[in-house]
Amino acid sequence: MKRIGMLALLILAYVCGNAATLPFEFKYDGKQYRGTEGRIDDNLTVRVERATHPDFSESEYTVWFENTGNAPTKVLEDVYAIKTEFAGANPVLRGCLGDHRNYYKNYENDLSKGAVDFRSTNGRATHIVFPYFDLVHGNGGTRIALGWAGTWEAHFEARGAKTIVAARTNLGLRTVLMPGEKVRTGLVVLMDYSGREEHISINQWRAWFMKYNLPKADGKGNDLKPFWTTCLAADTGLPNSDGSISETYFTWQRTLTVMEREHLVPDFRWFDAGWYCDPQGNSVPSNWWGTVGTWELDKKKWPGKTFRESNEACHALGMKTLVWFEPERVTDVENLCKNYGYKVEWGVKTDDWTISNNIGDPECLKWTLDRIIKMMDENEVDLFREDNNSDPAAAWKILDTRDSVKYGVPRKGINENKCIQGHYALWDGILKYCRTHGKCGFLDSCASGGGRNDIESMRRGVPFMRSDADRTTTAMRLAQSSGFNKWVPFHGANTKETKYELEASEKTPDMYVVRVSLLPIWNMGEAYSHNLNLDLEGYRRNLAVWKKYNHLLVKDFYHLSEYHGPKDTSGWTVFAYNDPEAQEGIVTAFRQETCQQPTYSIKLPFAVKGKTYRVTNTDTGETVEIAGTKLQAGYTLSLAEPRSSLLLEIRPK
Repeated sequence: MKRIGMLALLILAYVCGNAATLPFEFKYDGKQYRGTEGRIDDNLTVRVERATHPDFSESEYTVWFENTGNAPTKVLEDVYAIKTEFAGANPVLRGCLGDHRNYYKNYENDLSKGAVDFRSTNGRATHIVFPYFDLVHGNGGTRIALGWAGTWEAHFEARGAKTIVAARTNLGLRTVLMPGEKVRTGLVVLMDYSGREEHISINQWRAWFMKYNLPKADGKGNDLKPFWTTCLAADTGLPNSDGSISETYFTWQRTLTVMEREHLVPDFRWFDAGWYCDPQGNSVPSNWWGTVGTWELDKKKWPGKTFRESNEACHALGMKTLVWFEPERVTDVENLCKNYGYKVEWGVKTDDWTISNNIGDPECLKWTLDRIIKMMDENEVDLFREDNNSDPAAAWKILDTRDSVKYGVPRKGINENKCIQGHYALWDGILKYCRTHGKCGFLDSCASGGGRNDIESMRRGVPFMRSDADRTTTAMRLAQSSGFNKWVPFHGANTKETKYELEASEKTPDMYVVRVSLLPIWNMGEAYSHNLNLDLEGYRRNLAVWKKYNHLLVKDFYHLSEYHGPKDTSGWTVFAYNDPEAQEGIVTAFRQETCQQPTYSIKLPFAVKGKTYRVTNTDTGETVEIAGTKLQAGYTLSLAEPRSSLLLEIRPK
C-alpha cells in the first residue's frame, strides 16, 4: 500500500486551504524566510503553485517571486527550492547520472558513509548529472525530481536517523527585482512510497509519470502511445553525400514510394538539421552547424513549395513530419539583423564559435517563436524537435553583468531565470499553435543529446533520442536503459549497432540488436535513398517484434541483473516489463559479447504466490508452466553463445 509522507501531507493541507509550511527557503533584505507566502513588503510578493496526486502519494510545487510594487525590491538571495529533513534510519540514495560522459550510469550511495553532492553548471540540466533522486529512508522512501532546465545543485547528508536534503535551482541567484519582474524556483516533485525495494519506487513513479506527467498526443487530449520514426534521407541522400544532414527536394520520393509499396510507413518522418539558408540567404551545402538562425528553407535544396508538397504526400499516407530547430543559438548576427529583422543586442557572443539567442528578452522570444511557427505553418510541419549545441550559462553571466551596470544593483542569476522561463514559454507557444491547428500536442526534447530532460521539460516533450551516444553499440544501449528507464518511461534510441554515432549500419540489425532497442519510440536508422539494397524483409521482421510488445514498454520495468557500463560486455543484462492490469509481461535477456557465463538466475518480483505462469520462449516456441513462488525464488536463463539473447512471454495460467 502506498504511504503519504509528511511533505505530501503538507502540500495536501495547502491544497485544502489549511495552514502549513512548505520546505523552501530564501533570504530577502538579509532576513531568512522559510515557506513564507504572500506579501513580504510593499514590492515583493511570494506565490506558490502546488498540486498533489494522492493516488500516487505524489505532491509538487513551484515558488514564484514577483515585484508587484512600483519600486525595486531589496536583494533576493539564497533561494532553496527544497531544504528539509526526511526521517528514517539507514538512508540510501539511488539514481543515475546524466548523459554526457556518464551515459545514465547507476549509483547507490549509503548516506551513513558520507554526504553526496550533485552540481550542474553549464545550463543544460541533464548533461552530466541528473536531477532525479530516489531517497530510501526507514521503511520506505521518497522520490525527488527538480524541474529546471538550467543550473542546479543538490546535497544529501545523513544526520543520525534523519537525512538533510537541500537543493537549489538557478545557482547563485542574488538579485533585485524591478517592478513587474518575476523569478521562480524549479518545480519540485516528491513521491512517497512504502518498502525499500527499488522496483516498488520505480514502478509507482513510472505509472504516475504516464498518467500525470507525459504530454498528450494532440489538442484533443488523446493519450500518447508508442510510435516509430525514420528519415526519408538522413543527409542529402545522394550517392556522394555533401556532408549536410538534410534531405533535398528530389531524394525523398523514392524512399516514400518504397515504404508505401512495402507497407512500411512510419508514424513520423524525421527531418533533421541543414534544411535552412544561412543569414545571408545563401544555400548551405554542408555547414549545418555554423549557419543556424534564419529558420527559413534553403531554396536551392527546397525550391518553391516542394517541402510542403513532400509533407502533404506523407500526410496522405498517415505519416506526420518532425523538423529540427535550434532556437537558443544563432550565427552571423550582422546578417540576421540586415535580412531577417533580428536585433544585435539579442545575440550574446560567449566564445569564438558560440552566440546565444537571448530568449529571456520578450521581444527576442516573440521573434524566435514567430519564425518557428511561420516555418511550421507554411510547410505543414506537425512536430517541433529542439536541439541545443552550446552551453548557455556563459551568456547568462554576460547578461547579468550588463544588467548590474545598467541598474547599479545586484542582478546575478536573473538572466538564467528569464531565459529558462523564456524557454518553457517558447515550447508552450509552439504547443499552443500545434494543439489548435490539428498537430502534435508534444515536442521532441534534445540538447546535444540528453541535455534537457528535466521533469518539467518532460511535461511538454519526450526524448526521441535519449542520447546521441545511443546511436552506437548495444552495450551502450543496455547501459543507458538500465538507468534512464527508471525515470523517464517514454523515450527512444536508435536501432542500429555501430562503433561511431554517425556511422551507417552495414547490415540489417539482427535479433540481438532489435531486442536491445525495444523502447517506446522505435527510430529506424536506415533509409532507402542511401541503400537501394536495403533488406526490407529484415526491417519488416524487426518492426513486427517492436509492434508486438511496445504496449508493455510503458508499463512496469524491472532491471533484474547487475549494472554493466557502456564498455563492459562481460556479463548478463536482463530486463522485464509487466502490465499488472492485463497480467502479461516479457523478459529480455542478453548474454553480452565477452560473457563467459552460459546461465543466469533471475527473480521475478511481479510473480504472485499461488499463481501458475505460462513462460514461452519466443525463439523456440517452447512453453512451460512454472509456479509463481518458483519465479519469485529464482528462474535460470540459459544461452549457449556470447552475444545472444532471448525473449520470454510470461502470462498467468
